[in-house]
Amino acid sequence: MPTNPNGTPDVVEQAESVLECTHIPGCKCCDAEGDGCMFDQMPNEEVLYDLADLFKVFADTTRIKILFALMGRELCVAHIAEMVNATQSAVSHQLRILKQAHLVKFQRDGKNVNYSLADDHVYTVLAQGITHVCE
Repeated sequence: MPTNPNGTPDVVEQAESVLECTHIPGCKCCDAEGDGCMFDQMPNEEVLYDLADLFKVFADTTRIKILFALMGRELCVAHIAEMVNATQSAVSHQLRILKQAHLVKFQRDGKNVNYSLADDHVYTVLAQGITHVCE
């Protein structure tokens, strides 16, 4: 881990390494030609708006509980409701918000619908968040 002259971790250097862009075609963090990364400058208003909306989804305890319940597994609404101590109606409402934000995905299994985290990014955001608040 990089350190500054007083021996503490260099937070700026860490942040820059985390924010390195791989210039993936179609990536929202790159300009139209894919050769300039928005992390080199302030992202455009649309990206900032989308990011703020994403973080708003994380601003509800029930939704956070649902995301943690889904870490590493698929669950139906009834099992999620039991795990987060909420009604199935409340869980269904929150799942709709999480689906709209592309944080969870679902798969039909006959009459049942099983939910899981949409991808590893959601897991990473949750893991980083819990690490941050527990420090």
